[in-house]
Amino acid sequence: MSFEDKVAFITGSARGIGKEIATAFAKEGATVIISDINAEACQETTKELKAQGLSAESFPCDVTRLEGVEEIVNKILDKYKHIDILINNAGITKDNLFLRMREAEWDAVLTVNLKGTFNCCKAVAKPMLKARKGKIISIASVIGILGNIGQANYAASKAGIIGLTKSLAREFASRNINVNAVAPGYIKTEMTDQLKEETKQEILKNVPLSRMGTPADVAGVCLFLASKDADYITGQTIKIDGGMAI
Repeated sequence: MSFEDKVAFITGSARGIGKEIATAFAKEGATVIISDINAEACQETTKELKAQGLSAESFPCDVTRLEGVEEIVNKILDKYKHIDILINNAGITKDNLFLRMREAEWDAVLTVNLKGTFNCCKAVAKPMLKARKGKIISIASVIGILGNIGQANYAASKAGIIGLTKSLAREFASRNINVNAVAPGYIKTEMTDQLKEETKQEILKNVPLSRMGTPADVAGVCLFLASKDADYITGQTIKIDGGMAI
């Protein structure tokens, strides 16, 4: 598939799964907007991609501030005239058992994960609606479907993203804008690499494929959902979890 002449705005893309998604889109010809709250990491990732001959620009952004997101979107539009793809990947965790969870832990996760997704969708909605085309893909989680001990805040935020996805899919369908979500399960990242081996084995007992996924698994589904091959798919949440939530 080719994304030549497409502009993809990808939040939380300076590292981890977001970086893998950005790299995948850039290799398929898209101009990728590397956006993350960490400005230095944004610049480093952008330099890495450019060194490979890929098209990338760095636009650091705090997704929790609507005005800041709108400012970044306007800068992208001033330079490229259009935004074709939005990937809502920015997210955090602050795990704790519910009775021990502080209000600040709840608020922080809901603000970044759910409000951040709202802010980015809000900011790109007008130019996409005006253009009468666009693809919006939000990174939810299998935890938003199943729930998990110690992650009430994270589960609520990701379940909220799934609900938001369905609502926006209905609202934007008449303007040829597809809105979908992907729900990764346990993905091999720097964070999961730090887990003890016995913890990993316990996790894998609940995964029919008996292995963790990779960031490339997530990126591949995002590429598909953003492509013409998925033009008749909207309002869906695609699980990338090795069968965990069958």
